[in-house]
Amino acid sequence: MRITEICARNLFGIFNHTVTMKLDERITIIHGKNGVGKTALLRIINSLFTLNFYELSKIYFDELKIKFDDCSYVRVNQINQVDNIKINKNFVLNYKKQNWSEEKQFETKVLDLNTLDFSLSIIETLPQLERISLRAWVNLDTNEILTLEDVFENFGNLLPITSNYIKKPDWLQELKDSINIRFIESQRLLNLSTHNINPKLEQQPPMMLSVAAYANELSGLIKAKLAEYGSLSQSLDKTFPIRLVQQTNAKSLTFEELRQKLSTLEEKRSYLISIGLLEKDNYPDFEVQEQIDDSTKQVLSIYIDDVDKKLSLFEDLAERINIFKGIINQRFSYKQLNINKEKGFIFNRNGSSLSPDNLSSGEQHELIMLYELLFKAKPNALILIDEPELSLHVEWQVQFLRDLQKITKVSELDVLLATHSPDLIHDRWDLTVELKEYKNNNYSDVSA
Repeated sequence: MRITEICARNLFGIFNHTVTMKLDERITIIHGKNGVGKTALLRIINSLFTLNFYELSKIYFDELKIKFDDCSYVRVNQINQVDNIKINKNFVLNYKKQNWSEEKQFETKVLDLNTLDFSLSIIETLPQLERISLRAWVNLDTNEILTLEDVFENFGNLLPITSNYIKKPDWLQELKDSINIRFIESQRLLNLSTHNINPKLEQQPPMMLSVAAYANELSGLIKAKLAEYGSLSQSLDKTFPIRLVQQTNAKSLTFEELRQKLSTLEEKRSYLISIGLLEKDNYPDFEVQEQIDDSTKQVLSIYIDDVDKKLSLFEDLAERINIFKGIINQRFSYKQLNINKEKGFIFNRNGSSLSPDNLSSGEQHELIMLYELLFKAKPNALILIDEPELSLHVEWQVQFLRDLQKITKVSELDVLLATHSPDLIHDRWDLTVELKEYKNNNYSDVSA
């Protein structure tokens, strides 16, 4: 399911915005002056489809409506309730499919800090805070004493507050599962591991540079694929004699067919070695002699099929790594990115290795966005990118949309990005939607 239109009414109490997605191109760019709600719109969408109502409550709006390509829609209304002179924000969600006679409705509950579904010890993983009592922390940056409410107000986006303690209707969970969202925020250089941290694992670091985290993650992806390769190899080796006997009467490949298939396999193997997925061996390339008997041809036929199956396991990962390496090595000056199973990726400069940690901020931003798009986004996901131009040279900004188009074709992604940069937009103003600084009367009522 794909989003076709996003409408926000009375955002910040000021703006009405309607964004029609450019589905054919798969890339939609929102732009406008500071303060009109570009980042807020991305945060609202991300919070809604991750069911993070606490984060959603931090942005004021009256109504959000989102249309989908199957003619269904979801409408979210923000409701303010006064409790002991404190304003609590609740949300009413209405969802309707084309074949339903009426909307399904769900109202969120006020966040109850006394019924949390995770240990408060997770707050101690935030480096800015130090616990001084059961429900009090000191902000080490400002020396302020914070209550639990203060912590959630200021650092709630770093905690796993997803309203899991609220029983969700099946249709809401179905809606969440049908839209995969990946938010690449403007502050992306640090990888906050608190979202998935296990409070029992006290030794796990709460945050690290994203480039270092992603290098480790890619190493894990490669090792997992190699393990899958090894497992398939064992299975095929074990059944090889049986399959050879069963194929005794099968028609053998001709000499020319064998030669061509073996050549293709060697090309695949060499390609996987060149991008770092396989290690080069010292064995000479196998060459088929023209005078071979039928039994040998049958053995070679099974061997070729087996090797092809094993190498095919790498196809998707290899394509992504190839694009990743190609773009990075084209952009980064005086550095060469290399892939290996132990370190994931590392750089070479003038014959010396260079850790990803030592890249410039612009290089880290570029690498992080490419990695997120190629390795972390699920197929057919909606990727939200806030200010992709940060720290990027003008030449890189001009190239960004071209690179993005290559990736969207491989991964079949939809992208909604917010930018201030005309250099990044370059000659693709047809992909843009301007968020006006005055109240826009073109807000569409999907319930009408």
